[in-house]
Amino acid sequence: MNMDSTDVIYNGIKEAGINFIVSVPCANLKKLLELIDEDEEITHVPVTREEEGFGICAGAYMGGMKVAILMQNSGLGNSVNVLTSLFKLYDFPILMIISHRGTFGEGICGQVPMGKATTKILDSIDIFYEKVNHPAQSTEYIKRAWNMASISEEPIALLFDINYWTRCE
Repeated sequence: MNMDSTDVIYNGIKEAGINFIVSVPCANLKKLLELIDEDEEITHVPVTREEEGFGICAGAYMGGMKVAILMQNSGLGNSVNVLTSLFKLYDFPILMIISHRGTFGEGICGQVPMGKATTKILDSIDIFYEKVNHPAQSTEYIKRAWNMASISEEPIALLFDINYWTRCE
């Protein structure tokens, strides 16, 4: 079966056992959000701002859920406080699946400044991240990242750049 870049992310989410997802709209995540909406085993809460989503995920985690946020990197800068003063301080795990806009090949120049800053921000707040370059890596990376977040009780980010979304296996 030939699976596209979105299908393998969805499979990784399912195999990792993630059952609560908050999302902020992004064109690259559109199909993934549709798959998640159709899945009765996953609670999906769309939000308008990332920091709102992190707060909802914190509550869901305290309620026993395995949580993830689907977001675009443009909202990362607005999320630094909630990541450091809530998730890092109180040892809450979360998987951050980030559409990393503003990288090589990006067609929207307004995305580039945050594209350049994304990994620097993650480094500065000591959040482990991995760049997922090819769909063949996705399922395994997601499972490992959730496992690492759970064991370390910390946020973990996976970055999917513009070139990722244009590849198929």
